[in-house]
Amino acid sequence: MNATTDTTPEALRAAMVDRIKKAGHARTPAVEQVLRTIPRHLFVPEATTEDAYANVAVITKRDDDGTPLSCASVPTVVAMQLDQLDVQPGHNVLEIGAGTGYNAALLAELAGPAGHVTTVDIDPEVTAEARRALDENDFPQVEVITRDGSLGASENASYDRIVVTVGAFDIPAAWRDQLKPGGRLIVPLRWRGQTRSVAFVRDGEVLRSDSVRLCGFVPMIGQDNEVSGNLDAAGHVTLYWDSDQDIPLADLYGVLSQPKTPVWSGVTVGGEEPFDAIWLRMTGAEPGTCRIAADATAVAENLCNPAIRDRSPALVEGSSLAYLTYCRVDGGAELGAIGHGPAAQQLAKRLCDQIRAWGNVRTAESTIMAYPANQPHDQLDMGLVIAKRWTSLTVST
Repeated sequence: MNATTDTTPEALRAAMVDRIKKAGHARTPAVEQVLRTIPRHLFVPEATTEDAYANVAVITKRDDDGTPLSCASVPTVVAMQLDQLDVQPGHNVLEIGAGTGYNAALLAELAGPAGHVTTVDIDPEVTAEARRALDENDFPQVEVITRDGSLGASENASYDRIVVTVGAFDIPAAWRDQLKPGGRLIVPLRWRGQTRSVAFVRDGEVLRSDSVRLCGFVPMIGQDNEVSGNLDAAGHVTLYWDSDQDIPLADLYGVLSQPKTPVWSGVTVGGEEPFDAIWLRMTGAEPGTCRIAADATAVAENLCNPAIRDRSPALVEGSSLAYLTYCRVDGGAELGAIGHGPAAQQLAKRLCDQIRAWGNVRTAESTIMAYPANQPHDQLDMGLVIAKRWTSLTVST
């Protein structure tokens, strides 16, 4: 095979799917087949063919500050959500976030001629481009609607499957109400500083997860309830938390200048073993769970050394905080926590308790329950309640 053949759209698409399979996605023949069939590069005409099939998001619209507003998602994430969604022939499917139209085309191919796909987006420029791409690539049957995605599309309900392809801070009642009993809702849900693609199954008025995967998406317009603030005068370290949390930024300002208190868990990870589930577990047990991000200067000057520089879990209580860190050991890394402030050691120990709890059951799947927000908390099944506008979440492992 020569170099020219290697860079044809067909060869690049085949290589893309091979990478997706190697990453553990496209688990069914149907999902693999649609990814090998639908020409992604024709839905992102402004990108090079190489970029269209690379494992990166293709940004298709930005605001005046350069912040992405719409994109074609990373191919491995697209495949991951398709696996979670499990579209079958004849299904009625709703997509929130039209993007380039590529994902809607994949859904239409999976649902087949007996099925139906509706895709909704708030931005008329995005829906116009999606409509154009779908028509030009022989998917006129996909219905494209310009609307606030939080409203869904009641005119075509009820749906066997709903997939959200933008980051959401909450689950509007319309999504649950327009989903059939036993139907599946896939939503990149953000809470406590992290985003997870959660596959929910509707059981009455309750949504119960059966698959939770780490991910990242362009946020949905109008749903942002995340708050942030700097912990130091130079702005090298930033804390991110949700609006329902009582986190006193004024009391935390300058806390990193106080002595460090490291505590080690005794739990080690090797190679590229993921440990993001620690964060997920923390959200169900510790009300002060949030995200800390340090820039390169903060790390170089030893001001803050989180496990992952720009996105690590932290635990806040009053004027103290602790965050996840690690140190190198033979064959990998030991996980631990660094605390600052009056309760530094206590918080670091509590974070290490969560690390050890995860270390004992590393592959255990957490369950996310989403209840209507008006349901009294004392009627919920378990644990700490994460309060949002439309839903109340619980996390258990």
